[in-house]
Amino acid sequence: MSTQAQIAANQANSQLSTGPKSEAGRAAAARNNFRHGLTPSSEFWVLPSERQTDFLKLLAQFQQEHQPETPTEEALVQAMAEHHWLRHRAMRLEEACFDYTTGQIIDERKLALYLRYQTTHERAFHKALNDLLKLRAEKRKAEIGFERQEQARATETRRQERHEMKKERHKWEILLAEVKVEGQQLHDLNRDMAESERLLAAQRSNG
Repeated sequence: MSTQAQIAANQANSQLSTGPKSEAGRAAAARNNFRHGLTPSSEFWVLPSERQTDFLKLLAQFQQEHQPETPTEEALVQAMAEHHWLRHRAMRLEEACFDYTTGQIIDERKLALYLRYQTTHERAFHKALNDLLKLRAEKRKAEIGFERQEQARATETRRQERHEMKKERHKWEILLAEVKVEGQQLHDLNRDMAESERLLAAQRSNG
């Protein structure tokens, strides 16, 4: 069991060794444990034995195919490219587990490990793809709902406009009928006045 003095000494030593201070130093320390970079928790790196331009080309192809429109879609496409790249890295590492001359397995433990990573990244690739498709399906569903609302609103507006036009036409029909009645009444009045004037003129001539 550690004595109190040993515990105190260990704590003092730990204060003296706090790890790299600079960003470059911390990044280098993080890469010290970076072996094959296939574990899901590993930060994605293009290995020195790989070409960064090849990965960027792959990423550009995925972006061209899926045309991400939002940061979330961009992240999912990025994840798809990385998992695709890592799956193929595991496949290349798998080749070292065989004897090139005999084809016999020379490292079963690593072979099983790389096969597991292939499956892991294959599943992760399809999960990112499915998440992207699901996100777009929900987005399209929302757009369709909005379009239907707009169509329903436009239909209701046209219905109200037709109703107002019908009311306006009915009002003018009533006014027209009233004008016709008034016109007939004026015509009858003029006729009666003319008849009265005729009779009055006849009486004067007879008198």
